[in-house]
Amino acid sequence: MAKRVAVVLAGCGVFDGSEIHEASAVLVHLSRAGAQAEVYAPDVAQMHVVDHVKGQPTPEQRNVLVESARIARGNIKALAKLDVKGLDALIIPGGFGVAKNLSTWATQGKNCSISKEVEDVLRAFHASQKPIGLCCISPVLAAKIFPGCELTVGHDTECEQWPYAKTAETMKELGCRHVNKQVTEIHVDTRNKLVTTSAFMCNAPIHEIYDGIGKMVQEVVRLA
Repeated sequence: MAKRVAVVLAGCGVFDGSEIHEASAVLVHLSRAGAQAEVYAPDVAQMHVVDHVKGQPTPEQRNVLVESARIARGNIKALAKLDVKGLDALIIPGGFGVAKNLSTWATQGKNCSISKEVEDVLRAFHASQKPIGLCCISPVLAAKIFPGCELTVGHDTECEQWPYAKTAETMKELGCRHVNKQVTEIHVDTRNKLVTTSAFMCNAPIHEIYDGIGKMVQEVVRLA
């Protein structure tokens, strides 16, 4: 039987939702691996809406589930309906929506809170010893919930290639072990069944980001 993998989205668009290329890559690689993706998103208001041309917030209001449905081609369920018993693994793509709509990381950093629905889902998969795949900024969710876990968001020294490297230092302050990896590489925390890759935390060609996400998906499916 095909592995059933929950994919949790955070909206539609890098600056206020899920990073679309990352979400698409996850879905393509799951399909190629013969796994069945089941897409979910919380039915809540976005923190704000960003004009992706200007890079500035707008007065609009949008719903995370409704916006995520754009990526899922309408085939999506409210996160509250997720039942871990019928699923084999969980993957959460990145994008600022993770730090704005699934948590308050964008405004509070290591002192953030995680959405209760999101935290409950992560804890349920972890308690069931089912693998969790995280890319880009989404490993911060595990850093907050599972102290002592091993993760990567790429590199921990900021430079032109790694503009968000301070995230790694903040995760270390939460008690995690950050492992430096290239964009096409993954890190596997075998004890916690966490598979992470940096994706757009790296200023890299999109095909390299796609390849790194592919390795993450393959390992999650293998562990499921």
